[in-house]
Amino acid sequence: MQFLLVAIVAGPLLGAAAALLPAPPGLKGKSPDQAVLRHGVVVTGVILLAAIVLALGFDHDRPSMMQATTDVGWIRALDVRIHLGVDGISLPLLVLTALLSFLCALYSYFRMPAGPSPKAFVALLLVLESGTLATFAVLDLILFFLAFETVLIPMYFLIARWGGEGRQAAAWKFILYTLLGSVVMLLGLLLVGVKAGTFDMVALAADNGRGLTTSVQVIAALAIGLGLAVKTPMWPLHSWLPDAHTAAPTVGSVLLAGVLLKMGTYGFVRILLPVAPDGMRTFAPYLAAFAVAGIIYGSLACLALVRPGSKGDLKRLIAYSSVGHMGFVLLGIATMTPTGVNGALFANVAHGLVTGLLFFLVGAVKDRYGTADLDTLAGATGAALYGRAPRLGALLAFATVASLGLPGLAGFWGEMLALFGAFEPAEGLSRPAFLTFMAIGAFGTLLTAAYLLLVVRRVCMGGPRPAGETPIADVQGYEFAAWTPLVALTVLAGLWPAVLLGLTDPAVQKLLAGGTR
Repeated sequence: MQFLLVAIVAGPLLGAAAALLPAPPGLKGKSPDQAVLRHGVVVTGVILLAAIVLALGFDHDRPSMMQATTDVGWIRALDVRIHLGVDGISLPLLVLTALLSFLCALYSYFRMPAGPSPKAFVALLLVLESGTLATFAVLDLILFFLAFETVLIPMYFLIARWGGEGRQAAAWKFILYTLLGSVVMLLGLLLVGVKAGTFDMVALAADNGRGLTTSVQVIAALAIGLGLAVKTPMWPLHSWLPDAHTAAPTVGSVLLAGVLLKMGTYGFVRILLPVAPDGMRTFAPYLAAFAVAGIIYGSLACLALVRPGSKGDLKRLIAYSSVGHMGFVLLGIATMTPTGVNGALFANVAHGLVTGLLFFLVGAVKDRYGTADLDTLAGATGAALYGRAPRLGALLAFATVASLGLPGLAGFWGEMLALFGAFEPAEGLSRPAFLTFMAIGAFGTLLTAAYLLLVVRRVCMGGPRPAGETPIADVQGYEFAAWTPLVALTVLAGLWPAVLLGLTDPAVQKLLAGGTR
């Protein structure tokens, strides 16, 4: 199993290198472009299959134990090691990354975004997948930072070269924000490693901050937390996200929302909670306050965008909704309780499934109508997807009600558990303050339902297609193949949450107890 995990992390890198080489004779198909796109589907498909085999071979009776581990020396002078492993916290994110990467490659094979050569596109997509997989698999602080940074360059070029209007400015904003956050985070990681005498995340978690003074923990939590908060993104460090999503190609938005945002919240759980618990306890009320501010701000921004006459962009609206949804994740983490942290991890996966599906659907609407402007889509008789493309309209309605947290679908459980965690926060945290945060977060769910239902009304409803108007295509075969897994998993996670919580809960309990369970 350890070799399988290494192959999962390194495989996309090898695939990226191969994508830049000329296609062998007999494999070019109709054109070299088709061959390289097919190569991306094959590589991501193999990685997904390997991730599924890893999940099936995972010892589900001991999800709190690191499994499929590799630990070899790398930079001996700094005691930096190539240390890999997965537990119940990282395994779902690993599989989610492999799944979304494969679905994006499959979608791109049939609908390649306009831009330069597909060779560079496929290579960047695979490098992005490798960096994200590595982030969830590495167990060394320096390797975590390197993997964390690996994804920035490919995402920058995906936005800048294959994006839409305003792509250059959006790409620069993305890279500058995230790089500045990463510099601060690196200083915090180095401080922890030097003061603790090791960069090994497993050893640091087992020590549970006992080898670090309170002042060191506070400084480390502030520095590392700022870097992670930019990537999450936490209000008010979120302003790069709407521009990046609006300009990015469809698959770029899917991967950005589905997996890249999870790297920040995963860092909070994997590094800060167990390594600097005193520092986290100091900043937990502030983190919760920023989290609920993001929930309300994101919802109000979406309500402003969906208002008639505002010329709101549907992709931009979904981006602002991500600020609110990730606020629930941060609120759950800030409670420092098993209930809250499990809710945060569940909401992470649910957001990846639901928002990934939403961006696929919005991309399809934009392809058909040539715009994602809500006023244009709702003008005259409106897009009226129920009457003109009923399957597309039904899927958009399904994704929106899943995003608003309808019971029985994946979006419900994470937000509910995060609010329950705020009802009874960890010892040492102010319960009255967290009860206030819980009430504000609960009000945010009402605002979320309001703007998403308005989206359904404006885009899906409307009069019949006027006579003589060119009909639009309903869901195509390749779209059905790319979206069905996300729909099925959204329903499965909503109806059977124990599948995911059974993995995360023992690992969270051990993490919060400092590895003593």
